[in-house]
Amino acid sequence: MEAYVNRAEKILERINALAAISEDASCVTRTFGTPAFLEGSALVKSWMEAAGLATRLDNIGNVRGRLLSARPGAKTFVIASHIDTVINAGKFDGPLGVLIGLDLLEQLVQQQAALPFNVELIAFSDEEGCRFHTTYLGSKVVVGFFEPDLLQKQNATGTNLAAALATMGCDAQQLAHDAILPADWLGYFEVHIEQGPVLYERNIPVALVTAIAGQQRVELVFKGMAGHAGTVPMSMRQDALCCAAEAILAVEQFGLAHQQTLVATVGKLDIRHAASNVIPGEVACSLDLRSADEAQLAWASQALREKLEAIVRHRDITLSWNLIQQTAPVTCDAVLNSHLARAIADAGYPVVSLVSGAGHDAVPISKVAPATMLFVRCYKGISHNPLENVELPDLAAALRVAERFLTQLITHHS
Repeated sequence: MEAYVNRAEKILERINALAAISEDASCVTRTFGTPAFLEGSALVKSWMEAAGLATRLDNIGNVRGRLLSARPGAKTFVIASHIDTVINAGKFDGPLGVLIGLDLLEQLVQQQAALPFNVELIAFSDEEGCRFHTTYLGSKVVVGFFEPDLLQKQNATGTNLAAALATMGCDAQQLAHDAILPADWLGYFEVHIEQGPVLYERNIPVALVTAIAGQQRVELVFKGMAGHAGTVPMSMRQDALCCAAEAILAVEQFGLAHQQTLVATVGKLDIRHAASNVIPGEVACSLDLRSADEAQLAWASQALREKLEAIVRHRDITLSWNLIQQTAPVTCDAVLNSHLARAIADAGYPVVSLVSGAGHDAVPISKVAPATMLFVRCYKGISHNPLENVELPDLAAALRVAERFLTQLITHHS
């Protein structure tokens, strides 16, 4: 185990080095396409090159390193996660999986292993979707599902995605050529922090992911009538903010009432033309619905919409329900999961199965390839927060399991 601890220490050093690259000196923020993101990508690329991988940046900004098999017609097994972050992020969400993958490939190079399939390590460029509200940009390109209309998506300053790619030195016309063809995929493996408290509470280092919850992201826009705060009687107001507040509490109550099968969250609120002496006339907020049951997710969306429409009718407010993103639940591949479960057990850990409430790049990948995921224990399940942390013994345990899993695959396909 000592060897894994030593390797885990090196991974942790790299995680800290990457975390030191940020748009904000006070926290970790490295959103897609920014100078900090490009600096971080260059650092990861240098590590891949030093490991002896055939390395390149593709046209969406993914950093990609390959080990090639000598076998004619060999398929490709991808190990990946992302290196973009949310604003005011933690260090481990995304980079942990990339840098564990890099360590695994470094070992294969040193061992001069004969590979029955190609192995490609990918540091995806945009999983979080913070800058353009375009989650899974990097992985969508790799599976060939990039929608050209996304090139016109604008960020908060009015820059569109096409312009951002040009600034990055990418060629949007070549995006289709960066895909791995469906027939060439062998499978996909991602290591990620749990982002939940189960492993922390049970003091278990790793878990097998069986499924990823489906998700709907909606923009809710409440429109009433702006007015003078001192002259419009309380009983005659069409206050969009008060209506939004009632609606937000209704979302919380709905989530609590159905917490066994779904979660419902409002995480963003925008009061348009806000002023202390003006009755709010327009308010927008986000709605995030998630469930591992596709039928339950569809039902919840309709039921919650009807509940909110009743609230706005009572308050004489109009509601716009704008679907921003929708992903179906994903079931991880049974064959790959059996290999991963065996690797966990052989490493001496209990096989705990979990459903991921968070989305991952495995979601688009699963449309073309078998996918599996390994969760790693994180401090109190905290994620998307500077307190995010993985302890060294847990990192070493994850590395041990991941290496056993990859060795099993190589043996099986040899």
